[in-house]
Amino acid sequence: MRRLAPLALILAVACTSRGGGSCRGEYCGTVVFAAIGEPASLLPPVTDHILDRDIFDQIFLKLADIGPGLNTVGDSGFQPQLADRWTWTDSVTLAFHLNPRARWQDGAPVTAGDVAFTFAAYADSILDAADRINLARIASVTAPDSATAVFRFRQRYPEMFFDAVYYLRILPAHLLRNTPLRDWRSTAFGRAPVGDGPYRFVRWDPGRSLELDADSSFFLGRPHVRRLVWRFASDLSVAVTQVIAGEADAIEVLVSPANIERARATPHLALYPYPGSAYLFMLLNLRTRDGSLPHPIFGDPVVRRALVAATDRVRMTQSVFGGAARVPAVPIPEFWPWLWFPDLAVPPYDTALAARLLEQRGWRKGSDGVRRRGGNRLAFTLAVPSTSPPRRQYAQLIQEELRAVGVEVTLETMDNVTLQDRVRRGAYDAAMQAWGGNSPAPASDLAPMWVAGGGQNYARYANPEFDRWIRAAATAGAPTAALKAWRAAMGVLVADAPAIALAAPDNVAAIDRRITNVRLRSDSYWAYLRDWRIGPDQLIARDRLVR
Repeated sequence: MRRLAPLALILAVACTSRGGGSCRGEYCGTVVFAAIGEPASLLPPVTDHILDRDIFDQIFLKLADIGPGLNTVGDSGFQPQLADRWTWTDSVTLAFHLNPRARWQDGAPVTAGDVAFTFAAYADSILDAADRINLARIASVTAPDSATAVFRFRQRYPEMFFDAVYYLRILPAHLLRNTPLRDWRSTAFGRAPVGDGPYRFVRWDPGRSLELDADSSFFLGRPHVRRLVWRFASDLSVAVTQVIAGEADAIEVLVSPANIERARATPHLALYPYPGSAYLFMLLNLRTRDGSLPHPIFGDPVVRRALVAATDRVRMTQSVFGGAARVPAVPIPEFWPWLWFPDLAVPPYDTALAARLLEQRGWRKGSDGVRRRGGNRLAFTLAVPSTSPPRRQYAQLIQEELRAVGVEVTLETMDNVTLQDRVRRGAYDAAMQAWGGNSPAPASDLAPMWVAGGGQNYARYANPEFDRWIRAAATAGAPTAALKAWRAAMGVLVADAPAIALAAPDNVAAIDRRITNVRLRSDSYWAYLRDWRIGPDQLIARDRLVR
């Protein structure tokens, strides 16, 4: 499962300076991030790790960036970056006009040739960039002149503009052209990049830290925070302790009521909740393990609906997340707001209905309280990752609630690598899953997960009506038609219940009170970091954290 985001996040930010630090007007301070692990590379096409992206998004720009509303349909709300404007020549041709002030950090101008070069690299099978699949409907990118990049699409569809800008961090052709694509994953450029963004690469001390400095000549305006440092922590507990103790300033951590309370009890931190990109669900295998037949329990949609009705997911979510999560109708995160259709009701908790549905399908309670049909027990094994406390807690609650309606659930705990291997091979009955939305565009996640034959359709779910609506959403000419198709597709998924949607957790940011003008974005936590401010009267000396 690629790019699995945390279930939700606690972030904490403060400022430091070197010995009180030099400070020019309002351009002050250092933000130190406690990072769990270390980046693989800072060359965008070769990595899809969240930490890598957090860093290289400060170094490289897109043509335009998604707005705070995370709209992905049409071009409404998108904000200029390298392109200061764009025009549609016809329904499948889009021209970006580059800002003439855009410069690479070595002084060379950013040109349309860089844009065409970048697309060709991302689309090449030799490099096999993580986002290559998301660019498949772009037929070509050309540069008729140095200031104009022209995108031609294979067809008209609602998220054309989003695809053109969201996945492409534009790269310097003059610095990378002579490096064969097969060598990009190991090139020295990935360890010391030259970008066009608000921050410049300074140093990478392997195993210890990575540092960026504000580019005072950045064409969209100098960042207010002077220096960024990512400090590598050995594990989550070490990183969280550093932040709470004030030894580090920023962190992304798994949300739990305990972590939220620790941050809330820390005087120098303020909490900022915002929509999360992660979601939890219990995945059901709809086929036998060899795939030849419907699963004896989960192959029946009526039984699946009974299991949904038998689980009090509102109570579970309150128990696990302390209210810092919502229960979705289908497995989706909060940061796809336009898929939370107000008329798409979450199936209610109703044990009487669950019992009636099971009786209707011939499952009768035995003397031991477990239902049977034709000599078969209504029993299955639920795979649970040992490293995820929230999923372990949900599994235990599900086991208790299903026992009350005559379903026997055996929990099988294992490491997450083993669990995901079993899920991929179909060697499971049910599994506790946590996914992170890869982007604000749900098509990139939902279609592979639920369309028949999708690369991540580990439930082995197949419904031609669902597939038809997904295709309609992907090819609709107008935003309203796309939304109508998405609504219909979600309705089919609710009725079929190939999974039990459990929770879409909030992200919770805990940010040092010294910092002002804070904005956070669900898909990219530090997207607006260059606008944050640390006043010159708020600096603290922390030379030991930076060299």
